[in-house]
Order: sequence, then C-alpha cells, then structure tokens
Amino acid sequence: MTASLRVAIFGESYLPYLSGVTVSTETLARGLRAAGHQVLLVVPRPADGGEPPSAGAPGPAPTYAWLPSYQAPPPGPPGYRMPWPVPSEALRTARDFAPQVVHAQSPFVSGLMARRTAQHAGARLAFTHHTRFGDYRHYLGPLAGVAEGTLNAYLGDFWAGCAAIVAPGTTLADEIGLRLGQRRRHRPLVRVIPTGVDVAALQALTPDDLRTRFDFPADAVIVACHGRLAVEKNVAVLMDAFALASVSDPRLRLVLIGDGPAAATLAAQAEQPDLAGRVALPGRMPRLEALAAVAGADIFAFASQTETQGLVLAEGLTVGLPVVALSGPGVEDSVRDGVDGVVVRPAASGADPARALGEAIAVLAGDRERRTATARAARQGAQRFDVARRIDETVALYRQLLGLAG
Repeated sequence: MTASLRVAIFGESYLPYLSGVTVSTETLARGLRAAGHQVLLVVPRPADGGEPPSAGAPGPAPTYAWLPSYQAPPPGPPGYRMPWPVPSEALRTARDFAPQVVHAQSPFVSGLMARRTAQHAGARLAFTHHTRFGDYRHYLGPLAGVAEGTLNAYLGDFWAGCAAIVAPGTTLADEIGLRLGQRRRHRPLVRVIPTGVDVAALQALTPDDLRTRFDFPADAVIVACHGRLAVEKNVAVLMDAFALASVSDPRLRLVLIGDGPAAATLAAQAEQPDLAGRVALPGRMPRLEALAAVAGADIFAFASQTETQGLVLAEGLTVGLPVVALSGPGVEDSVRDGVDGVVVRPAASGADPARALGEAIAVLAGDRERRTATARAARQGAQRFDVARRIDETVALYRQLLGLAG
C-alpha cells in the first residue's frame, strides 16, 4: 500500500454555487479522500457561513479552510462568492497543514494564495486550467482587446511558476503546450485529466418523467441541454437549431436546464409561434435532480464552443443519452462520433452551424432504432469517465512531481 499524500486544494469559487469548476473541485477533493489521502480544501466561505451541501461527488468530505469572501459583482452570477485577497485564518491553516502538493483551481486570487502556500511549504504546485478566459471577453466591452493581451501575459507567468498544468481536454492541452513552447523559462508538465463522474450513482438515477412534468405529448422526442444559459455557451444557436429541427419533426420538444444572463431572452424566444409549447426552461436545479431530468430525455444537444472538457457531455452520455454536438474544444474527448453520438462539423463544409445542428437532431430524432443503439453504447461506454480512474491519474501526477514510486 502506498503512503497517503497531503494535498491542499485552493478554489476561487465553491459550492453551493453550481458550475463545472465547483463540481470538479468537489470531485477532486472527495475523490482524493476516498483514495486515502489527506485533503485540505481552501475555498471562499459560503454566504450563510455554513458547510455547503454536496453536489453529489462520491467520497468523504475534506477538511475545509474558509477564505473570507464576497459576492462577485456583475457579470458574476448570484451566489458566486470570491475570496478577499487578505491574510486569514484559512491561509494560516493551509501553512500549518504542511502540504506536499498544492493544487490551484484558478490562477487569480486563490491561485496566488496557492502559490505562496506552496513556496512556504516547499510543496509542488499544480494548476487545473478549467476556463477559456478569452471566451468571456464580451463581458468587458471596449476593454476586451487590452484585457486579453494582459491576461495572456499574466497566465504565461502563472504557468511558469507551476510544476504541472492539468488540462481537462486535449485541445486545451495542445494550446497550452504550444504557448509554453514559445517560452524559454521553466516549462511545467502538461497532463490531460478530465473531471470524472460517479458512473454507478448517475446510472442509478430514476429518470424524470418529462412528458408529464411539462405536459408534452406521449410521442414527444425530447431534446435536453444542461448548463449555464449565456452567450458564451452558444445557447442561441442551440435554440435556432431546435426551431429548425422541429419543422422537420413536430414531435420534438426541448428542455433547457439551467440559468444565466440569456435566460430571459431564451424564454421570450420560446414564446414565439414556431416554438410555443415546445420548449421548457425549468431554471437552475440541484445537480442530481438536473441529471435525473436529463436522463428522462431522448437526446442531449450541445452547441458550446468555449469548453475545456464539457463535463455535461460525459454526464449525459453516462445516463444513457445519445449526444448531438457541434464540434468544439472538449467535445471529441467525450463523444465518440458514430458510436454514442453525432459530432457536427459545419466549418468543414461552410454550412450554417444552427442549420447543420438542427438537421442532425432531426435525423437522429426520426430514427428510433439508431437512437436506441446509440443510447446503449453511451451507457455501456461510460466507465471511461469514472471518477476513480481520474483520481488515479491525478495521484500518479502528484507522485511524479514528488519523485515518488507508484
């Protein structure tokens, strides 16, 4: 039996705010604990001061060190707490913990705290690059161009101070590797380690009866998507694709699970004559409730072009939904085109993305035999996403950084 490691994980945001990053952070912390390692999770204190509920990650809770926090200003969503950049009891606890590895989940305030803690402890610093920050520049208006150049320079410097960078997808890993190759300074290791999912738990969920819940017809073919409703997630293209598909197949219905700044616009579009009664927007749900709703659909559709992994793709496939997705970062790490889903590549033919995606949805909706076979392949192939495998890969990276045998 190999010796346990002492790992301090620093996050810029955390539960109860639900996002791919907060789910990934909890999954890492609890997964490491389940594997027998000692974990200190250093994250912003929830608004109510209590311990947040789990998002459903397997494993025992880590020890928490709560950073003083505040509600992020717009465009930060409600409930998104950020750490104050000040000395705190949490940072003293992290230093006293004497970690061997410090794993940052952000390069910003908590990332700088992680770096200082690693330096103080003589620990190795790892960093998971969860977010394509440049894809959020539209929130900065006329400052976007200047901000992007400054951000890229900052990220390069932060990467240079890390022993390893974890990329959740191969496209991002290749991009990071290319940028690091242009630098003469220290080059950290770059590893592709996606966030794992609790396959057994997700496959044990009871699918929601969406036809009854939303008063859809008994013969409806239901398309679901789960995620933040925002411009950067390309939800407008998804809505347009569905509208086009429903012309070909009037049985189609759409359930968009989540909330965000585009929710009101999407709700207004859903009331237009061509979509009225065909689209449900139930809003934000607890994660496992949302995934039970996804499991009650027939097809998972995805149009985002800003992902590092697209965790919701792995979750949708795990609960047994065939995926129809626009090709983009992270998509083909999860979806096996022609096996458990359809990857649409409009750029290759110059086609309109919404039309190409809509046509693919309509074709799969109209072929029940193919949908059944694809759904079966999705469920049967889900073990490749299992969280225990991802934790093993992460621990192997830590041991490599520390020069320890397996």
